[in-house]
Amino acid sequence: MPTPLPLRLVTLAAIEAIDARQWDTLVSSEQPFLRHAFLHALEASGSVSVETGWEPCHLCVWQGDMLVGALPRYRKHHSYGEYVFDWAWADALEGAGGRYYPKALSAVPFTPVPSARTLVASDADGERVRAALAQGWREQCHKEGLSSWHLLFSDTHDVDAWKALCPELIVREGVQFQWRDRGFGDFDGFLAALTSKRRKMIKRERRLVAEQGFTLKRRAGREIDEEALRHFYTCYTITYHERGRPPYLNYAFFERLWQQAPESLMLVQACLEGRPVAAALYLVGAHSLYGRYWGSEVHADCLHFEACYYQGIAFCLEQGLSLFDPGTQGEHKLIRGFAPEPVRSLHYLAHPGLAAGVAQFCAEEGRQVRAYRQAAQAALPFRAD
Repeated sequence: MPTPLPLRLVTLAAIEAIDARQWDTLVSSEQPFLRHAFLHALEASGSVSVETGWEPCHLCVWQGDMLVGALPRYRKHHSYGEYVFDWAWADALEGAGGRYYPKALSAVPFTPVPSARTLVASDADGERVRAALAQGWREQCHKEGLSSWHLLFSDTHDVDAWKALCPELIVREGVQFQWRDRGFGDFDGFLAALTSKRRKMIKRERRLVAEQGFTLKRRAGREIDEEALRHFYTCYTITYHERGRPPYLNYAFFERLWQQAPESLMLVQACLEGRPVAAALYLVGAHSLYGRYWGSEVHADCLHFEACYYQGIAFCLEQGLSLFDPGTQGEHKLIRGFAPEPVRSLHYLAHPGLAAGVAQFCAEEGRQVRAYRQAAQAALPFRAD
């Protein structure tokens, strides 16, 4: 047998330093967020940059002239936009005289969507590639004095593989609510599978939206024009301004994504008297739909449920998509047919004392999360038959 070519580890200060086709050969068609176009739009727009506290330092593994592995990674100077909250860990270390920031993070910025974070070529030795990537983030933490490395919202295979390689990694558990097609056929079939109470509730909510004068329209791919995109962004910013903070993403990000990967987008517009007043932007994978961004110029009963949940379910049933991830958090999704799904993240903490404390915390939190998920599963609104 010929001796395998050695692996070479390279750190990229920008995703544009690598050819999009090479990167995308490692990415599943199911995951629009890990594709080169999405990550490049974040960086090229300035939404992800040193100035915003997200400093790109992606790891790539080469074997000869072939890219065989990659790990999106950022040097973080805060914990905003991550959705796995470690502020208390930072306070504990800094209160003891240590320094928590900067830290290293492997995730998709502002995007709590579970999937494999470690990209490995199908014909590569995954264990060797992962070992090379581990060497990369370990060396960065040591040489640059980073407090930690975090792998957020990774899937089960990725988490298990990293734990086998690096047993000191701490697992943190969480819950998200996702909808899956159970062979409903259409929206009426979905309603028929629910208990009478929840079926009536959803019908009443949809009827209330119509009675307030709203009409909703879905636009996919190139059906989305610039005017619709600009209106969506106006609505998106309102959501953040109502909370007293600027939006994470600028218009340039959405414009670049619309120009470079229009096939990944689906827009729901809510109109009143013929004029759009609210919008929800989704991303589309090979078999999945991801609800991500929403905003409204008006306050209206149940409009958010219609634009962000029911329109998404209807689109999945029409297009044959089996999974709908509407975004993080929200028990209100449970009674509308979104089931509790486990999500996990991994954490390396260089300080032994902090690592011990966090490990104990995550173990106790994990027991509570599993009990909650079990109770939530029992509360799903589907008929017993």
